[in-house]
Amino acid sequence: MHQFFVQDEQIGKEYVTITGSDVNHIRNVLRMKIGETIRISSQSGKNYFCKIAEIGEEFVQADITIADAEGTELPSKIFLFQALPKGDRMETVIEKAVELGVYEIIPVAMKYCVVKLDEKKAANKVKRWQAIAESAAKQSKRSMIPRIHDVMTYREALQYAGECEVRLVPYENARGMQGTREALEEVRPGRSISVIIGPEGGFAEEEIAAARENMQEISLGKRILRTDTAGICTMSLLMMQLEGYGGQESR
Repeated sequence: MHQFFVQDEQIGKEYVTITGSDVNHIRNVLRMKIGETIRISSQSGKNYFCKIAEIGEEFVQADITIADAEGTELPSKIFLFQALPKGDRMETVIEKAVELGVYEIIPVAMKYCVVKLDEKKAANKVKRWQAIAESAAKQSKRSMIPRIHDVMTYREALQYAGECEVRLVPYENARGMQGTREALEEVRPGRSISVIIGPEGGFAEEEIAAARENMQEISLGKRILRTDTAGICTMSLLMMQLEGYGGQESR
């Protein structure tokens, strides 16, 4: 079953009107037919199952068969602060983190990041990353599209991360997995969570020192993980912890 996202005003009492690029995707790429079932999520996070009733040149009308369908979001919002990795690894992090339930991804420029982006390049990257997030959200049947934030400095990232109730920083010198287990016990539905992932070159001494003032170190095991692996690994731990609870998402 294919997933699509619409604005709240596109949803009526009995049907949903799909417009924009999704129309071409439905008509000419997926070659969907009248009567096929699709899943639709609105801007406000409501979910619907619908059957395609009409496929026009500029719109697709789908009749609502189930309103207020069960959502797929985690019961907490996870903010992943990812140090800029080299190559296309950021794309992998975004795709997998979205599949695992991240709420927002914030690219962070750190001292030992190999990649250096000027303002124009950063804006173009964020635009592409947002498109990847949308594609991953559709594939994984998310109820919302996670936001890819503009690139932040490390100082900005620490301040933003500090607004969350649970603040974690994986670091190779953290005490063992017992500390990780204790930190995960603080991860409960309704508590916002921030995670800061360091770069390929590791945290600078002043960066990890600043993080320790307001964040809790955790270990991801005895092996040194690549920056992209660390983000995905941490998201997996948090998803497993949160999926063990019920409840509704809250900030």
